Order: sequence, then C-alpha cells, then structure tokens
Amino acid sequence: MAGYFARAAVVRDFDGTFAIEDIEVSAPHGAEVLIEVRAAGLCHSDLHLASTDMGIPAPAVLGHEIAGVVREIGDRVSGIAVGDHVVATLIQYCGRCADCLSGAGHRCPNRSHTLRQPTEAPRLKQDGSPVTQIFGLGGFAELALVHENQVVRIPESIPFAQAAVMACSTLTGAGAVFNCAKLEPGQSVVVIGAGGVGLNAINAARIAGAGRIIAVDLAEDKLELARSFGATDIINASAGDPVAAVLELTGGGVDHAFEMIGLPATSLQALRMTRTGGDAYLIGLHRPGSTLQVDATADIIAPQRSLHGLYMGSSAPRRDVPRYVAQYLAGQLDLDALVAREFSLDEINEGFDLLRTGGGVARGVITSFG
Repeated sequence: MAGYFARAAVVRDFDGTFAIEDIEVSAPHGAEVLIEVRAAGLCHSDLHLASTDMGIPAPAVLGHEIAGVVREIGDRVSGIAVGDHVVATLIQYCGRCADCLSGAGHRCPNRSHTLRQPTEAPRLKQDGSPVTQIFGLGGFAELALVHENQVVRIPESIPFAQAAVMACSTLTGAGAVFNCAKLEPGQSVVVIGAGGVGLNAINAARIAGAGRIIAVDLAEDKLELARSFGATDIINASAGDPVAAVLELTGGGVDHAFEMIGLPATSLQALRMTRTGGDAYLIGLHRPGSTLQVDATADIIAPQRSLHGLYMGSSAPRRDVPRYVAQYLAGQLDLDALVAREFSLDEINEGFDLLRTGGGVARGVITSFG
C-alpha cells in the first residue's frame, strides 16, 4: 500500500534548529497505528536532542509528546480503531518479557520490538532515503506512524493540547510522585525546576496530600505559577543557597526531593535537601558523561539517604493515562494552565527559543500543522 506525504520539522545538523520539509510516511502494517497529529508538546528533551550530536542519524524527526486521531491501523492492531482520539508516548515496550509482564514496561530491554526491522522498509523516508524517527514517534509532523504499545485511547472530551502534555510531562512528573515516591499524606517535597514536568510533580504532590511542597527555580514567574499548582513555599535559587533554605524551612530536610533540570549541581542539591532517611530522584536528562561528586559517607551513608534514577516516572501508560484523564476531568490535575502557548509547526523554532531562554512558558504545544 502506498504511503502518505506529510509536513514535518526535520533536524539535520543538531544545531538546535528545525527545517520544515516534506517527508513520506509509510502506510501502517502489523501492529502499527497511523495518527493524524493534532498536538505535539515542546519538551526540553527534544531541545537537548536537537542541540547535541548523540550519534543519531540525520535527518531526524523528533517530537515525543503527541495527541491526535487514528487515521489507519495495521492488520494486527487490537483495541484501537480508526477515528479514536489517542495519545502516544515514548515508552516503548515489547509486552512479553519479565519486566513487561510484571508491570514494569518502562524497563523493557526489548524496545526495538516496537520498531521496524532493518530488513523492512523504513517508516519515514525523504527522497527515497530513511529518516530517523526518534523514540519510534516522530511527532513533529502531520502524521506519526507508531506501534500500538505506545498508543493509549482517550475520551474525545479531552482537548488535544492538554492530552499531548499528558503523554510525557504528566507521565514523568506526576509518575515520579505517584509511582516512584509513592507519596503519603503529610510528607514534604521539594521540586527543583518549575517547568512543565516540575509543575506536574507539584500538582501531583498536592493531589497526594503532601504537607509541604517547596518549588525551587531561578525565574520568579515560574515560581509564582508553581504556587497556583500547589507549592506551599517557593525559593529563588539565585537569592542564596537553596539547600540551606530548604533545610531551614523544613527543620532538617524533606522526605522527597525531585530534580527536573538535569544538572550535576542541582542533582547534588536535591540529595542534600533530604532529611535523614530521605529520597532524592533524578528526573532531568543529564548530558552524556555527566558525573556527580558525591561524598558517600556525608551525603548517603551517614544520613541514610537514597538516590534514584527515574525514567518517564516509572509509568505504565495504559494504566496511568486513564488515571490522569480522570483527575483532569475532576478538576484536580491542572493541564489547562500547563499549556501556556500554542504554536504552528512553522513556529517550532520560535517555540524552542522561548523554551531555551525561559520565556515564561510552562509548556508550548504545536496545534497547527498545515
């Protein structure tokens, strides 16, 4: 069956810029779902990948936080039909290994199961040559061809922009609170980085009944926004030592500290903000080769702290997305304020420029592709 042509934002030089070009998207076969993309979130991870040569073959289509309408399905797809409203996530899992069968698909070692094999025609092409599809999604395009395991149905009542941010920002931020920290009512939390993922973590901590929720950032506008999402205290890290400020506020540290930025300095701060027996979670994407200079005795052993590396909030999308849908529809999970601005595909470079410079954007979303 013939494929389709679609406009896409293509990365060629990994210099942080995108070119709007036509690509060819294959027709779906097997367990593949062709999605007409209606919204794609602008995430720091995409900016990082677009700005850093990590050995990814160019040209490449990024975009891993998407929502849209199913246009066509392969002959082995089940539970998803043409016309369904869906989100697609970057969590790739085979569904057959021990991790998947135990509910830990985010740890699946067989992620290539969701991709076409080298002997098969590529999903994306341009002038007859393959185009790399990041995370098996390639959401910065009019069409995305995705394995069914990465696709979750959603009610038509959920706006596409809000659904898109749910596919990564919420799964990562709220998942860190619900799935990893398993936050208990009355416990204390600090979130370093009040961007889209951090705001979701703050919102989730409020839903979970945290007694104290501290937001740390360098931007006053983000800190004020964090208050509306549930932060009880805010700390501008440019005004002094944020570790000392957290320890003073809490009388010795928080139960759970979440680092959303991906820097060694703030990762160490998160660890040192926790109380005796506390837990720190590294969520932000660090640059390859980054190291933490941890004092094993003073930072971990003596205070009996734990340091956790998290991937996508240890989420199971088909379990967790319905939870977040219910919380959104109940007015608990604030996705409306999270969507700060909508862009067209042609404005993608402007959107990422705002993200790069701070720009007051909680989450920018592409909602126009034509």
